[in-house]
Amino acid sequence: MSDQPTIEPSVLAERRGPLGLLTLNRPRSINALTHEMVGLLQAALDDWATDPAVTAVVVKGAGARGLCAGGDIVSIYQDAVSGGHGAVDFWRDEYRLNAFIASYPKPYIALMDGIVLGGGVGVSAHASHRVVTDKTRVGMPETGIGFVPDVGGTWLLSRAPGELGTLVALTAGHMTAGDAIALGLADHFVDSADLETLVDLLVDHPVDEALTKVARPAPPSKLAEQRTWVDAAFAHNTVAEILDALNRRPEPEAAEALTAIRSKSPTSLVVTLRALRAARRMTRLEEALAQEFRLAVRLLRGHDMAEGIRAQVIDKDRNPRWEPPQVADVDPAEVDAHFASLEDAELEFDPTSSVGPAAAPEQEGTA
Repeated sequence: MSDQPTIEPSVLAERRGPLGLLTLNRPRSINALTHEMVGLLQAALDDWATDPAVTAVVVKGAGARGLCAGGDIVSIYQDAVSGGHGAVDFWRDEYRLNAFIASYPKPYIALMDGIVLGGGVGVSAHASHRVVTDKTRVGMPETGIGFVPDVGGTWLLSRAPGELGTLVALTAGHMTAGDAIALGLADHFVDSADLETLVDLLVDHPVDEALTKVARPAPPSKLAEQRTWVDAAFAHNTVAEILDALNRRPEPEAAEALTAIRSKSPTSLVVTLRALRAARRMTRLEEALAQEFRLAVRLLRGHDMAEGIRAQVIDKDRNPRWEPPQVADVDPAEVDAHFASLEDAELEFDPTSSVGPAAAPEQEGTA
C-alpha cells in the first residue's frame, strides 16, 4: 500500500445533476491561478458548452479565504528576471479564457466569496451571474507591482460609473460587495453562509429563480457615495493632473487616494490611465484584452514589474525602487512603445466568440 499522499487536481470539475461545478482547488494559496488551472477550466467549459445535459455552470473557490487571489506571480517573477516566456503563454491562454467566459452560451454563475483579486476577477466578473457576499473583497492591485489591470480589468473599470473605476485602478484599492455591485463588477448579494444552499437550489431550479430565493438587497457602496469628488479629481487624462487635483481636494479620502497612488509604479500609473481611456472607446472586450496583452508582454521585460513583485512577494520589504521614481519622469515615447503592435505575436481570438457592448457591466499573490 502506497504511503504517497493523494494529490488533488488544481481544478475540480464535477456534475450535480444538470449543474457543472468548477472548484479552484489551491486553498493554501487562495486558489492563485496557474497555467494548468487555466487549461483545466477551459477544457471543462469547452465540454459543457456543447453537452445538452449541462444547463448551467458554477465556479467557486476551495477553502474559506476566497475565490482566487490572482495569478501565481512567483512564476511570473521568475520569468521577468530570467527572460522566460511562460508568463506570456499563460496570459495568452488566460485572456482567451476570459473572453470565452464572457460569451459562454449557458448561465455561468461565479461565487465571488472572500478574496477576489486580479486573475480571480477574470474568471468571475465576466460571468453572466456574479454573486458577492458579506466576505467579498474585490481588487485589481496591479499598479502596486508594476503591472496594469488585465484579464479585462481595463474594460470593466472603464465602464464603471463616472471615474470610480479610474480611482480603483490607480490606487489598487479593494472593493466591498456593495462597491463591486455599484461599479458593475457584480450583480447579486448573498450571505456567505447561504452559498451552499444556492448551489443546491441551482441543481433543481432555473438560475434566476434560485438566486431570488437567497439573494438579499445589496449593501451600500462607500465608493459610490464619494462619486462627486472622485469624478472631479479623476476626470483628467494625465496622472500628473489627477495628482494635482487630489492634492487640492479637502476630503480625507482624497488625501488617502493621493498617498496610495504616489506609492505605485509611475510607469504603471501612466500606462494604466492611458489603457483605461482607450478601453472606454472600445466596443469589444477582446480589443481591451488584446491591448492588455501587449502591455503585459512589454511590462514583463521592464524594470518595475520584477521590482514590484520582489518588494511585495519575494523579499517582502514593501519598498519597491521604481524606475523612474516620479510620474513626471516617465518618458512618453516609452509609454507609446508599450502600446505598439506585437505584429505576429498579437493576441487573437476565435471570431465566433466576440463579446460586444451588451456584455459589458455598464501567489501566491495577485496579478
